Amino acid sequence: MNSIILRTASNYLLPMLILFSVFVLLRGHYEPGGGFVGGLVAAIAFVLHSFAHGLKETRRFLRIHPGVFIPIGLSLSLISAVVPMFAGQSLMTGLWFNEPVPVIGLIGSALFFELGVYFVVFGVTLSMLFTITESV
Repeated sequence: MNSIILRTASNYLLPMLILFSVFVLLRGHYEPGGGFVGGLVAAIAFVLHSFAHGLKETRRFLRIHPGVFIPIGLSLSLISAVVPMFAGQSLMTGLWFNEPVPVIGLIGSALFFELGVYFVVFGVTLSMLFTITESV
């Protein structure tokens, strides 16, 4: 697509959508949202960028293949699920730090699990859509 309006808008929307996806990720502890929805929003930001600038430019902007995020996310989720077992708890029990962090709130193993889901969804969605776009 060759639209100057879309290209200009996507340059402003990409950082705002990434910031919104992080907000949705962090909001997921207490209200609807979380890693899955946040990862989808982040992927949509880059899909919009690829519509406006082309797939080649988006891949150059992203710098790494989106498939790299999949094993990182799986590892992070697995580690956050298993760590409570070393503390004498059952698998996937939430462990929380005592002091809240400004803006984020209480940090626990659930946040790292959701962050892993975020990376997996982001990587899988972009890998699939980029592959489909290349074959068309």
